[in-house]
Amino acid sequence: MSAGQRHVEFEYLHNFRDLGGYRAVDGRTVAWGTLYRADSLGKLRGADWERFLALGIRTVIDLRYPWEIEAKGRVPEAERFTYANHSIEHRPYDQAAIDPDVDPWRYLADRFAEVVEDGVVEIRETIELIASDAGPTVFHCTSGKDRTGLIAAFVLTLLGVPEEQILADFALTELATARLRADWEAANPDRTLGWPAYGRAPQTVLSLVLADLTARYGSPARYLTERVGITPGTTARLRARLLLA
Repeated sequence: MSAGQRHVEFEYLHNFRDLGGYRAVDGRTVAWGTLYRADSLGKLRGADWERFLALGIRTVIDLRYPWEIEAKGRVPEAERFTYANHSIEHRPYDQAAIDPDVDPWRYLADRFAEVVEDGVVEIRETIELIASDAGPTVFHCTSGKDRTGLIAAFVLTLLGVPEEQILADFALTELATARLRADWEAANPDRTLGWPAYGRAPQTVLSLVLADLTARYGSPARYLTERVGITPGTTARLRARLLLA
């Protein structure tokens, strides 16, 4: 893949993206081909698997619950990688069954609020592993939308990427929404998808989350340092690894 290609195309994965190219406030740029975000790597097979191996990824961080991994599978041949399961969400919910009359963006932001309080240990472990010198890294959940989107936002925050770019990255999942819905419908032929916002990831959701963190902690960065426990050393390693002059 050439530098500058945000979306990595697969047949069965719909939301695999390179986090390179974003510019931090100090003028440095996130390196291409070093950090990826994705939907479930349990779907990798055939030509998709060969495409994945060609990226040279050495570290895989799975943000799903262990029971999701048991049901849907993890990255093939996990022993080939530095593999970690850090389940940052502790209160599961069924997005397909959400009341269609609720405010969807506030509802999702409230679920994110649960994650940022419940999952501080796993969030810290995930960021510390990304900051380590473990080669190209990918982190993922099921759809690559909420849990993955939150970790992407936190990493970009620590790198000094402005909020408008962080919000724009989050919203790129909207390009995958139709395929995520189609996958759900294929996997659940006996159910009706009652929530019209299923698979959506507008900027509004993450904007609410970041505003909530600012109201409670002063800023998302202060949440990461004071609540999660990200040290100056971890931030320095993260920036040294991921930012280019």
